[in-house]
Parts: sequence; structure tokens; C-alpha cells
Amino acid sequence: MSLHVPLLPETRGLIGAREFAIMKPSAVLINTARGGVVDEPALIDALREKTIAGAGLDVFAKEPPDRDNPLLRMDNVVVTPHNGGGTVDTMKRIIGHGFENIMRVERGEPLPEADRVKLQ
Repeated sequence: MSLHVPLLPETRGLIGAREFAIMKPSAVLINTARGGVVDEPALIDALREKTIAGAGLDVFAKEPPDRDNPLLRMDNVVVTPHNGGGTVDTMKRIIGHGFENIMRVERGEPLPEADRVKLQ
């Protein structure tokens, strides 16, 4: 199961003990979305009890994860840093959008995301 959802009130804890219990024992959870989407204690239990086969994580409920987080030491878990989107093409787009927004401000134009983001 691969998760691709934002962390919102309605997605926090989306995957927990109930969801792990109905997964196949061969299931692998991949979370590249947000850490809070998965109930970490329930995931740890599911992995320890072999309710699911494994997990691939590049996000955690607490970022960065504590050094004693059991997920970092489990044989059936692969962890990576949450920077998969940091490709050359992505960085070019981010920089391009940044400069485009600077020019809009200079021209007195509204920013496309200003209605969603509180500027301070």
C-alpha cells in the first residue's frame, strides 16, 4: 500500500491498527506522504507481530525521528530521507516559481497561492 495524501485533520491516523489488521501478511506499507497519516505505534506493532511484511518510510510522525524510534532498527523497514522530490527538474521549477512571484509582487499583481497561504 502506497500512501499519497496530504496531512489534514481527516487523514491524520488514516492507517492504524484496524487497517493493519485487514491487510494481508505479505503487505508492505510505503509512506512517502506525511508521517502523521500513519499511526506509528500501530505500525510498529503490526511489523513486530508480522501482521504486515514490511514498511518503506521517508516520513515519520516526528521529524526528524528520535534516534530510539524502533522503526529505525527494524529488519522489515527501509527508511530514506524525505527528499525524493529534490530532483534537478523540481528545483528548476521551484526557483522559476519563486522568481515569477517576485516579478508579480514588483508589478503589484496578486500571488497565485496568496488565498491559501497567510503571508506575514
